[in-house]
Amino acid sequence: MALPPAARPLARLAVGWAALSELVPLYPLYALLFLDTGLSGAQISLLFALWSITSFVTEVPAGVLADRWSRRGVVVLAGVLQAAGFAVWTAAPEVWAFAVGFVIWGLSGALVSGASEALVYDGLVAVGAGDSYARVNGWMTSAELLVQIPTAFAASALFALGGYPLVGWASVVAGLAAAALALRFPEAPRTADDDEEGPLRRGVVEALRSPALRVLVLAVALIGGLDAIEEYFPVLAGDWGVPTTAVPFAVLVIALAGAAGAALGGRADRLPGGALLGMLVAAAGCLVLAAAWARPAALAAVAIFYALYLAVLVVAEARLQEGIASRHRATITSVAGLGIEVAALLVFAAWALAGPVAVAVLVLAVVPVVRAGLRTREPDGPAAGMPTGERRRPRGSRG
Repeated sequence: MALPPAARPLARLAVGWAALSELVPLYPLYALLFLDTGLSGAQISLLFALWSITSFVTEVPAGVLADRWSRRGVVVLAGVLQAAGFAVWTAAPEVWAFAVGFVIWGLSGALVSGASEALVYDGLVAVGAGDSYARVNGWMTSAELLVQIPTAFAASALFALGGYPLVGWASVVAGLAAAALALRFPEAPRTADDDEEGPLRRGVVEALRSPALRVLVLAVALIGGLDAIEEYFPVLAGDWGVPTTAVPFAVLVIALAGAAGAALGGRADRLPGGALLGMLVAAAGCLVLAAAWARPAALAAVAIFYALYLAVLVVAEARLQEGIASRHRATITSVAGLGIEVAALLVFAAWALAGPVAVAVLVLAVVPVVRAGLRTREPDGPAAGMPTGERRRPRGSRG
């Protein structure tokens, strides 16, 4: 089914913004920047820990800010803050500057995580295309993966021309460009009720008391946390005999497979729950097969795993948006984001225990929760994207 014409401008904007947000030349090189500056492995680990802690602490408050103030404003602010963090790194490449930059970047990531999904979903609902969110979200995820290719080439070219300073300032420009593009997102006008802190807190508490929504948030958190396995794709390639010079290309193939799976998330959203669970089980089977094979060709099974997994993740994220009242959307999405950060620790622990086989077991372990989350519906509940108590927007309104 084709995307409704009224939704196409927003879909193009969302996909373009997602791609531009990831077109940051520093991404492939910042770890090397730290090493070449003279940082030790322990110092780099501490910086990563600071980054994670900042995101963890600010995730939910950032969602509340988006719901109380402006989701579009928060997304724009996130781009500006990311650019500011990279500017600090580039202007003063020292340990203290890297720490400050990571705090700013962590805050930026927390701001954008819930607000961007809420902004796009409500924008689609406003034009009568809320049921197209899974497709658009899949395209956004796919664009984020595909843009790794030009980003890698840009990083190499810029580094050859001007070293880390040119790479850094180009990344600042990319962040500001993404912020400028985010200004074009449509957003419904704020109401007096949206600015009242008490009703917002009560609404979120009441929403999370809903068994259906609690299970759905937990399902998204658990399945989203599994994405941490991508950090180990280069490790698998190296351990299975891929030459070091070819590892980036092997990882790229897996990323391309993931992009294809995410892009097909809209089609997967129309599948019955049993088929989605079957895809998740098949993904785990591919991971076990790859671990048993343990050859360069086994990365093909890893690529299939990643494609199937991302397709299911896109569907789960769409179901979460359908189940949240609009005025609390960014906050509760941020709660799920916080859960993803915690669930990722399970992946790290599983890998430390028994590598990819343990992660495959973890995938199977989350299947019952995902099953409950994808199938649970509130009795006599409202239509998707139009929870009880929300004033229905006229179809075709851009807010």
